[in-house]
Amino acid sequence: MIKYYTRACNFYYGKTSKEKVKKKLSIPLHGNDLISFDSIEVLSRKNKKIINIKYINKLNTKIKRKLILDIKQIKKKKKFKNLNFSNYPILMGILNLTPDSFSDGGKFNKNHLGLKHAKKLIKDGCKILDIGGESTRPGSKEVEVNKEWNRIFPTLSKIKKMKKIISLDTRKSFIMKKGIQNKVNLINDVSGFQFDRDTIKILIKTKIPFVINHMKGNPDTMQKNPKYKNILLDIYDFFEKKIEYVKSKGINHNNIILDPGIGFGKNLKHNITLLKNISIFHSLGFPIMLGASRKRFIKELSGVNDSKERLGGTISSSLFAIMHGVQILRVHDVNEVSQSIKVFNSLKF
Repeated sequence: MIKYYTRACNFYYGKTSKEKVKKKLSIPLHGNDLISFDSIEVLSRKNKKIINIKYINKLNTKIKRKLILDIKQIKKKKKFKNLNFSNYPILMGILNLTPDSFSDGGKFNKNHLGLKHAKKLIKDGCKILDIGGESTRPGSKEVEVNKEWNRIFPTLSKIKKMKKIISLDTRKSFIMKKGIQNKVNLINDVSGFQFDRDTIKILIKTKIPFVINHMKGNPDTMQKNPKYKNILLDIYDFFEKKIEYVKSKGINHNNIILDPGIGFGKNLKHNITLLKNISIFHSLGFPIMLGASRKRFIKELSGVNDSKERLGGTISSSLFAIMHGVQILRVHDVNEVSQSIKVFNSLKF
């Protein structure tokens, strides 16, 4: 049996979008008529074709039924605890309290630098602080749980008093449990809850919102010749199965975010394919998060123009993502990305 997938494409913005939505010439993305689309790409493992929405009723019954169900998921307004996506994107500021993260390891893990940086990220415009005590960069090794918690707790104990949305970046149920006891609001496990099987129990018991990430392998091995049959559809299937799994285990809420995991078990071609086609994940019905900040693919594309911060590449990939309706951007440089979005939106809308 052929499985079909649906990707929203050919987007409109601002006044143009609102006019087209009003005339029913385009469909609003996640309930926001400031961004809409008038075409969908129908994909299978063998073929793909772009179809304008006005021709959907001319398709055979099976495909038409599938597309109508997917479009319903794409256009529905996303509801999430403590987050409002009507004015997207939401910026998640990265707070690495590690000595060895790939970009900023050792910068904020001593004295009160973590708290100071958290305050800066909030001032610069982030709505979510993503705090972590274990590097998952390519080639990194697992950190013992008590060491990981001891890196996190001193800063977390102060940040939680600020009453901001705090995301906990960890793969371990022990850390999740401790973090939830200390008022974290969101769990962000880069392993997709595959590293520690007990993490699902924590999610079920606490009903805490969480991010489903995709990672192929583990940090130590993930960049050693990663292979896929079809990177885009393989990850879509992964998300679909993972959503079915957590629901089958008793998680009934819809406070779930999807992150395709740029750079986690992907080569340059994989990463570019995901970025170019990221709107396919809207048809799963959940908010999408992108973590492209300072990633290696920027170096591979920019060559001699690479830099330590990779700010240009981060901004360009972030703006491309929001043009395709990505609701959350996980970034290091909150001020600069926020600035770029404000200028971009003033020109786009």
